[in-house]
Amino acid sequence: QVQLVESGGGLVQAGGSLRLSCAASGSTFSINAMGWYRQAPGKQRELVAHISRGGATNYADSLKGRFTISRDNAKNILYLQMNSLKPEDTAVYTCRAESTDYRGGLTLYWGQGTQVTVSS
Repeated sequence: QVQLVESGGGLVQAGGSLRLSCAASGSTFSINAMGWYRQAPGKQRELVAHISRGGATNYADSLKGRFTISRDNAKNILYLQMNSLKPEDTAVYTCRAESTDYRGGLTLYWGQGTQVTVSS
């Protein structure tokens, strides 16, 4: 089992920055890729950024250049640095971990989410 706890959300003015953290615990040795997702009211959840265990990253095209995903495998923490925030970035941001079991099967774990609100 893997537990994920996000932190760092809050209220910020447009143009400001926030850094989100996701602390993983439990069977962290089994975690492969991790990612950040977000969901705004009335919208589908969307991928923000994804990072492999080795550090290879992918971003939503619209966010590339403003957001940076990183991870500290030794501390089992995933980060999302968000710069030049816009009101349309307002959403619940959620951490996801992909875990490989003994047979190579994949289990997905989700955190509880942290609210990010960007004021205009």
